[in-house]
Amino acid sequence: MTPTRAASSTPLRPLVVRFAAFGDVVMLTALIDALQHRYDAPVDLLSSGPWTPELLANDPAVGEIQLVTSRKTPYWLCPSQWRAVRWMATRRNVPVYLCDPEPQALALLLRAGIPRENILRAWDTSPGNEAHWVDWWNDVACQTPQAFAGFAPSKCNAAAAPRLFVTDAERTACDEWLRELGIAASPLVLLQPGNKRTLKHGKSVQADNKYWAPEHWAKLVAAIVQDMPNARVLLCGAEAERPPLEDIVAACDSAAVVNLAGALPINRLLPLMQRANSMVSIDTGPAHAAAALGCPLVVLFGAMGSTRWRPRSPGSPVIALESDRGEASKVMDIAAQQVIAAWRTLPPVANI
Repeated sequence: MTPTRAASSTPLRPLVVRFAAFGDVVMLTALIDALQHRYDAPVDLLSSGPWTPELLANDPAVGEIQLVTSRKTPYWLCPSQWRAVRWMATRRNVPVYLCDPEPQALALLLRAGIPRENILRAWDTSPGNEAHWVDWWNDVACQTPQAFAGFAPSKCNAAAAPRLFVTDAERTACDEWLRELGIAASPLVLLQPGNKRTLKHGKSVQADNKYWAPEHWAKLVAAIVQDMPNARVLLCGAEAERPPLEDIVAACDSAAVVNLAGALPINRLLPLMQRANSMVSIDTGPAHAAAALGCPLVVLFGAMGSTRWRPRSPGSPVIALESDRGEASKVMDIAAQQVIAAWRTLPPVANI
C-alpha cells in the first residue's frame, strides 16, 4: 500500500539495508543517527555479520536488527533470508534506505513486497571515491524516497562522526578483567597489527598492502616503553591472529607487551578502547571503533588510501599515515620513525 498524507501523523520508522563489515557498521552509525533525528523514530536495520548487533547493542537510535547470514546462497536454501523477508513484509509502508549495491539486497526488498517508490537507492547518487563515507551518509540521510516526499520531515541534522556506546556495566567488567591481568593501574597503548586480509592459514601475508613487519612494530613498542616506562602495550586481534601477534611479541622481547588475541569480545574491546591512552592500527574496522570512542589514534593506510576511509572521531585526534604511490601504496612504505613521531604528537589521555 502506498503511504498517504494521513499517515504523516504517525512517526515513520525508517529501515536501512546495509550488509557491512566491522568498520562499515561503525561508519553507518552516522547515517542511523541522522535518520533518527530526522524522522524522530528508531531506525531498523537489515545487515549481516555477528558483530553488527554487538556493536549497536547500546545505541538508542537503533530499533530492531535483522541479519542475513548469506546473500549468495539461493533464497530457497537460506533460512536467514526467509526470516528477513517475513520481517521486512511488516515494514511495507516505511521509508527504506537501500545502502548496499548488491542486487541481492534489492531482490530481498522486492520479495518482501516493498514498493519501489518506498526505496531510496543510495548508490544512485554515489559521489564516487572522493567523498568520505560519513559525508556521503549525511547526504543520503537528507534524501527521501519518492513515496514519502509529500510528508517526510524536512529537518536534517548531519552527524559529525560515527559514535558507539558503552555501558557502565561494560566498563566495570573491563576494569575487573584488567585487574585480573594485573595491568589495571598501567597506561594502556593498543596496537592493531592485522585484519583478515593480512592473514592466511594462520600466517601473515607479507605481500598484502596492509602488512607491517614485526620489526617495525617492535621499534614502535620500544619508543612507547621509552616514553612511558609504566605502560602496557596490548596487541589486539582475533584468535586467528595469535601466531602473527606472537611474532611481534618475539620481535619486541619486552615484558610490557601483552598478546590479547582472542580475548577481546566486542563488549570488552569497546570499553578498553575508551580507557586506552592511545592506539596505533592499520586501516581496519577496530580503528573506526577506537575513533568513535574518542581514543587518540594513528592509522596506517595502504592502497585504499585515507580519503574515504580515515576514521572520524567526535573530538579526539586521528592521524592518517600513507605513502604517495597511489594504488601501489603499501603500509610497508611507512617507516617506523614516521609512526613513532606521529604517535608522540597524540595528547595524553588518563586511563585510570
